[in-house]
Amino acid sequence: MTQTIIALLCLIFSMAAWAEPATKAAAATPKREFRGAWIQCVNGQFQGLSTRAMQQNLTHQLDELQKDGVNAIIFQVRAECDALYDSPYEPWSRFLTGTQGKAPNPRWDPLAWMTEQCHKRGMEIHAWLNPYRAKTKGTKDLAPTHIAIKHPERVFTYDGLFILNPGIPANRDYICDIVSDIVSRYDIDGIHIDDYFYPYPTAGCTIPDERQFRQYSNGIRNIADWRRDNVNVFMKQLSERIHSVKPWVKFGVSPFGIYRNRRSASIGSDTNGTQNYDDLYADVLLWVNNGWVDYCVPQIYWQIGHKAADYATLIRWWNQYAAARPLYIGEDVERTVKHPDPSNPAANQMAAKRTLHNQMRNVSGTVLWYSKAVVDDIGKYGTMLRTHYWKYPALQPRMPFIDDKAPGKPKALKPVWTPDGLHLFWTAPKGRKWNDEARKYVVYRFAPHEKPDTSDPSHIVTITDRTFIYLPYTDGTTRYTYLVTALDRMSNESKAAKKKVKL
Repeated sequence: MTQTIIALLCLIFSMAAWAEPATKAAAATPKREFRGAWIQCVNGQFQGLSTRAMQQNLTHQLDELQKDGVNAIIFQVRAECDALYDSPYEPWSRFLTGTQGKAPNPRWDPLAWMTEQCHKRGMEIHAWLNPYRAKTKGTKDLAPTHIAIKHPERVFTYDGLFILNPGIPANRDYICDIVSDIVSRYDIDGIHIDDYFYPYPTAGCTIPDERQFRQYSNGIRNIADWRRDNVNVFMKQLSERIHSVKPWVKFGVSPFGIYRNRRSASIGSDTNGTQNYDDLYADVLLWVNNGWVDYCVPQIYWQIGHKAADYATLIRWWNQYAAARPLYIGEDVERTVKHPDPSNPAANQMAAKRTLHNQMRNVSGTVLWYSKAVVDDIGKYGTMLRTHYWKYPALQPRMPFIDDKAPGKPKALKPVWTPDGLHLFWTAPKGRKWNDEARKYVVYRFAPHEKPDTSDPSHIVTITDRTFIYLPYTDGTTRYTYLVTALDRMSNESKAAKKKVKL
C-alpha cells in the first residue's frame, strides 16, 4: 500500500511548478538551472595551508567555476563533528589546520569568507554538513571539546568510524542546534547534508544499537523500521528548525544514487547495489513527498552502461519518482570523462549525459563531484561547460512552496560616466520583508535589431548583487537596449526596467 501511495504522489508531482517547460529538450541552455559544485575538505586539500594559501586556492576555484557557469557552491564545513567555521559548539577541523581543535592563525572564518566571495560572484552558497559522522578513519586524535570525548555514550564505533547514534534523541537535538547556529549567524543560501546516515554496511560489522532500540523503540517492533524512523524524525525536525530561523534558507540532501532495487520492492530501479531505504535506513522519497527537503541531489556517480547501476536507468527513475521537490543530479566528473559513450565510443559520456538531462522534465540541475576536477579541466569538462553547455548564466530554479511572489522592478536606470568609464546605475526597489527584498539583479542586453526578450538566457550580461554594471563604450554610435530585473532570495524575477544606451 505504501509503495502505491508513493507512486501516486510521484505522478501528481510529475508536472512540478519548478520543472522546465516541455520544450526543455529543444533548449540549448535553460534559463533556470541549478549548477552546483561540491568543494570538500575531507580529501585534505586545505589541511595545513596558511590563511593566504587557502584563500588563494579557493579564489582560483571560484573564479574558474564562475567562468564554467557554476551558480552554486556546496562547501563542506563539518566533516566529523568539527568545524571549518568559528563554532561555539565544536572544535576547529583538522582538515583546516592539521590538528583538531587548533584555530587558524591568523584567525579567520572560512564559511564567512566563502559566503562573501560566492555572493559577489552571483553564486549561492550552501553549507554542507555530515550530520552523524563523528570521526573518519584517518583521524587519530580528537580534541577535548569533541562530542565523542565529552559524551562517549552517545557515539558508537563501526569499521573505524565514530557515529553519533541516530537512535538517541539528544543527538538529533544536538545536530539541530549546530545547524540553527550556522543558519542564524551566516548569510548562507542553503544547508546541505549528504548520504551518511547510518553507516554503509561492512561485512562482519554490526550496528551496536540494541540497547537504544529497547530504550527508545516507541512501540516499533522491527529494528530496521525503528532506524528509518529515527532518520525520518531527524529530517523533519531539522527542516523545521532551519525554516523557523530563516524561512528562505534551502534544505537539501544528496542521498546515495539507489533508493531501492527492484528485487526489494516493485517501486525499485533495475539496479543491484546498496540501497538507501534498506541499508542506510534513509527513506528519501518520504522526505521528498512530505516536503521535508527543499531539493534532492541523488549521487548518480556511475557511467551509462554500468552493469549494476546504469546512469541512464537511475536518472529516469529519479525523474519519475522524486518530482515533489526540485531534483538535481549529482554527477561524477572523472567517471563521465573516463568512460566512452556506448553510442559513440570515440567520445566520452559528457554529451550523452547532458542529452539525458535535457530529456528529463523534472531534472532541473546538476551538482558536480567534485569542484577541483572541473577546475583542473579533466577531459576538457570545464572547457565544454563554459563554451557550450553552461555558456550563458542561469537563474536558480523557483521554489514556489517557499515563496512565489516577485519583487518590484529596479528604478531610475541611468548611464553615468565615472573615472573608470561608463556605467549603468539603478535603484533597488522597495522591500520591507525577506520575501519582497531584491537580493540580486539580472542584466540583459539587446542589439538594435533584436526584440527584447527576457526568456532568452543568451542575452544575460550578468547576474550581480550590485546596483550598477560597467558598459563597454566604443564610439557612441550604436543604441543598445538594456533590461534590468530584480531577484529575491528565492530567485523570483521582477518585471524589467528598460534603458536605451548609445555605446
